[in-house]
Amino acid sequence: MKLTTGIGFDAHKFGATKPMYLAGLTWPDEVGIEGHSDGDVAAHAICDALLSAAHLGDLGSVFGTSDPKWAGASGRALLSEVFARLTSAGFEIQNVSVQIIGNRPKIATRRSEAEEVLSSAIGGASVSLSATTTDGLGFTGNGEGIAAIATALVGKRA
Repeated sequence: MKLTTGIGFDAHKFGATKPMYLAGLTWPDEVGIEGHSDGDVAAHAICDALLSAAHLGDLGSVFGTSDPKWAGASGRALLSEVFARLTSAGFEIQNVSVQIIGNRPKIATRRSEAEEVLSSAIGGASVSLSATTTDGLGFTGNGEGIAAIATALVGKRA
């Protein structure tokens, strides 16, 4: 099996117009995230990492903001579509790691739940979720928004 890796990044600002969706979960006590879809930076970063690893484009080329089909789409729906595209192209997801960067919400209390939801959206592949702050630096540290970075390892039978 030939293995390839990919990396993905996403960032959005907070906005009070909708609930917060993050790591495949709804966070009802948090301010929402602005975006064309649901703004789930963790799911979006994973999508980018998987697409990159499989040489299938990126979030913008697959789910562009000019396509009304994806307006308001959930991160889980995007992940499921990426999973379908990867498997159709002959790839198997080996594992994914995603790190959320921001002051809130506190991820530890829902980490296992989020890992299960994200894993389910990509066919049961292993997903590891971590989080960090930037100690008051930048837009995430100032509480203006949230970001995520992800890596993915995929394999394709030779």
